[in-house]
Amino acid sequence: MQPTPRIREIPYNYTSFSDREIVIRFLGKPMWALIEELRGSRRTGRSARMLFEILGDMWVISRNPYLQDDLLDNEPRRVALIEALKHRLDQFETRANSNRQALHLLNAAREAVDLFERRFDDLLTLRRSTKRNLIGLTRPDNVDFSGIARVSHATDATDWRVEIPFVVITPDTEMEIAAVARACIDTGLTLIPRGGGTGYTGSAVPLDPHSAVINTEKLDFLSEVELRKLPGVEEKVPTLRVGAGVVVTRRVSEKAEASDLAFAVDPTSQDASTIGGNIAMNAGGKKAVLWGTTLDNLASWRMVTPNGEWVEVERINHNLGKIHDQAEVEFQLTRYESCGKKQIGEAEILKMPGSTFRRTGLGKDVTDKFLAGLPGVQKEGCDGLITSARFILHHMPKQVRTLCLEFFGNDIGKAVPAIVELKEYLDKHDEVLLAGLEHLDERYLKAVKYSTKAPRHDPPKMVLLADIASENSVLLERAAAAIVDMTEAREGEAFIASSPEARRNFWLDLARTAAISAHTNAFKINEDVVIPLDRLADYSRGIERINIEESISNKILIADEVLAYMVGDRSLRKQDDDFEASDENRSILQAKLDLAREAVSQTRQRWSELLAQLESPAESHKVLLSESARNAIQHGDRLLDLLLRRDLVVSYRHEIASRLDEIFSRPGDEPTAPGDARDPYPPTGFTAVCRPAYACG
Repeated sequence: MQPTPRIREIPYNYTSFSDREIVIRFLGKPMWALIEELRGSRRTGRSARMLFEILGDMWVISRNPYLQDDLLDNEPRRVALIEALKHRLDQFETRANSNRQALHLLNAAREAVDLFERRFDDLLTLRRSTKRNLIGLTRPDNVDFSGIARVSHATDATDWRVEIPFVVITPDTEMEIAAVARACIDTGLTLIPRGGGTGYTGSAVPLDPHSAVINTEKLDFLSEVELRKLPGVEEKVPTLRVGAGVVVTRRVSEKAEASDLAFAVDPTSQDASTIGGNIAMNAGGKKAVLWGTTLDNLASWRMVTPNGEWVEVERINHNLGKIHDQAEVEFQLTRYESCGKKQIGEAEILKMPGSTFRRTGLGKDVTDKFLAGLPGVQKEGCDGLITSARFILHHMPKQVRTLCLEFFGNDIGKAVPAIVELKEYLDKHDEVLLAGLEHLDERYLKAVKYSTKAPRHDPPKMVLLADIASENSVLLERAAAAIVDMTEAREGEAFIASSPEARRNFWLDLARTAAISAHTNAFKINEDVVIPLDRLADYSRGIERINIEESISNKILIADEVLAYMVGDRSLRKQDDDFEASDENRSILQAKLDLAREAVSQTRQRWSELLAQLESPAESHKVLLSESARNAIQHGDRLLDLLLRRDLVVSYRHEIASRLDEIFSRPGDEPTAPGDARDPYPPTGFTAVCRPAYACG
């Protein structure tokens, strides 16, 4: 039996980087090809292991700021490390036997070690120059080179880690930001704006080791509600001025509610995301269906540009509603030097049609990062660092009801039209508003461990949460009753909450989706996908198809591993096993192995055919189906349709694991299959899930 090859040969490599990626980082891509060639010629064994040990030492230090700090503070230890690395290279050379290819590899390794050695001096020099350039611009303790600060700012909610930032800076005041940014630019550092670190797009993930993360969490000032005269608006408008570091909904919403007003920006990450990030992402939330996204509710905002200057953006002739409902939209851009006082040139006026900001039927166009040249909004921090903003507030009708609509059955296509019907019904209603709307599909419901409110055993296929509001309680109750009827007509059940406590409890399930990465390992379809409501069923099916294809492919790979494992002599037993080695027992075991391989091979073949024929008519491939699946075929069904409805299920546990249990009935007989014997879902660590934003126009 051949030993299973190690997944990682480079020591200390517990990262998501493969050995190949590490070799390429240190030695270059041609050297990885050379290593593979030398391995094929069996000319490297101990030498390759020695080289990998050297790379392992350098890799663990380059990925661990705590080790870096220890070596930077202790020169003798640093010198000893470099000497040890070079000593191993000398040993590598003595084993090269003048092999030209091996010596070529050695030269690349020596260059990598020399570069690694110089890196410490470069870091010390860069730290000194960074501190020097920042003197007087912010407090010294706001400039943090510590391991804990750098590690905690290496990623966001994506959990992607590419590089560890060089320094983390947390300015105390808004006015410090421009000068700090300018100093970092002069030092040669890449700037990474960061708020709450809740984003799923990776915009706060450093891609360069010479990165300065500017954390705006200390910019948490929040004004009182102010009635202000906005440019081009006749009446005074209730507004709030907010620092970029303010956590959005909790503090800002509570401040607005204290004045019987509503703050429209209400993302799922409401307890952690900040104002700066919400502007940079043009965040929405459940209230977007009524008042639009962040952009629709901004009166003005302030930001630092990539060259360390200020720009103030102010909306002219605000329509106090959704921006795409306005025929022409106008913004004024005023630029200032880094001191924030001296204006640069004349103010610039941006004019564009309101329709520029939306695609037809969409509440937000996430494919448009340019957004007619408007700075800051929807740029994800790529064109500047947002420091503060002024938002308009809204009057919410006093009577509000929250509806929880649970839809059952196997076909999402029957449930989704309820969303369209609900919105169309309320759009036509003069006195009842749809004030909030969110949708959770079955994957999200499973991820947040949703507790079904209906007295049913099966979980719902979809849950819809909606806030409806009115000044007239009678009309509000009638509208709620009508929505209940719509729900029940589509195999659903509806629940109505009127008290503030019950309404908050209904929305708690949505709040839990902010931690969805815990279920999906963060590798998921970006939740800022925006689609027309009438295409939601098609979209949901498309996402689920990804899950199905990945899951079946993963099961096929596991079946291959099981087959590979069952090749060779399986008669060896542990000393405490109740198994007596003999020719007869070996023969019995071999017969079982042959039967098991045949069973696994047949199942694997069936899965492969299913995967290849997903779009084929189910009637033409009945041989691939169980009796229950054949009985569930509807007119026009493809194999994919059966899988989407769960009428056909591909299960490793039931189709392979249980069969192996039957064949190897004696304790100790069964070979342990690689991986988890349960259904490997999510497939290959990936589940395609998405809670899309809704069309709010």
